[in-house]
Order: sequence, then structure tokens, then C-alpha cells
Amino acid sequence: MQHVVIALLSLAAVAGAVAARRRFVVVRVAGTSMVPTYQPGDRVLIRRGGRAVPRRGQVVVFRRLQPGGAASSGRTSGLRRTEWLIKRVAAMPGDRVPDQVAPGVHAAPGDVVPAGRLVVLGDGPTSRDSRHWGYLPVSEVLGVVIRRLS
Repeated sequence: MQHVVIALLSLAAVAGAVAARRRFVVVRVAGTSMVPTYQPGDRVLIRRGGRAVPRRGQVVVFRRLQPGGAASSGRTSGLRRTEWLIKRVAAMPGDRVPDQVAPGVHAAPGDVVPAGRLVVLGDGPTSRDSRHWGYLPVSEVLGVVIRRLS
């Protein structure tokens, strides 16, 4: 009987670890686009988003986009590798397009962010973001930063 209890506890621990791994992931910040909020080399804990749309002001991690808004395949030397970026949500679907982003998304004054898209901006002055490559498809978001680990 004791062996059964130990086996069940071990199984529960493994199931809990798998569930946590599916829900949370650690990402290392590369580059300076989020300085001063996050420094290069900082590790951040990400809560995977599932179907939830991130809220304005939250910092999100997403797949690197190519010009025109397409996700990067991340292929290098035949290996599949995904590159992740970190930015702050500046506008959500239905929000008015921020003036500084309008040229990058080809928006007229008063236009709103379309459904399924976000406007994201880096905190740093040299960030490449929605001002350069347009809207971010919500489907490309890995998750939301919930805390800095280091």
C-alpha cells in the first residue's frame, strides 16, 4: 500500500511539473529595446497567454516578425529556431491608433487597431517596433511578463 501512495505522489508531482511548464516559461532579454525596464541579460518569467488578449500596458513576448508582419520561421542552417522579442502593449483591438505609430501601420487619423492585432512599443528610444513593422498579430504572442527573475 505504501508503494502505491508513493507512486501516486510521484505521478502527481510529475503532472504538476508538466502543467507548470506548459503555463510558464523563462525568457532571457536580448537587446536594449526595453531599457530601462529590462536590461540585456535579464531573465523574465512569462505566463503563456492561451486565448487571452494581453491588456494595454502589459509587457509581452512574441515571435520576431519580418517586415510586413509575417512571423519569422527562425530557420538557421537547417535548424528550426524561434527568436522572441519583448515589447509593451500600447494599443489593443478597437483602440485608436497612436499618432507615433500611424505611419508604420498606414493608418489615417482616427483609425482604430483592427481585431486580432496589437500595437507594441519598446520602452527604449531605439526600439524597432510597431512604428517600423506595423501591427502585431495576437496569435504571435507567447505570453505576458509577470516578473523579472534576475
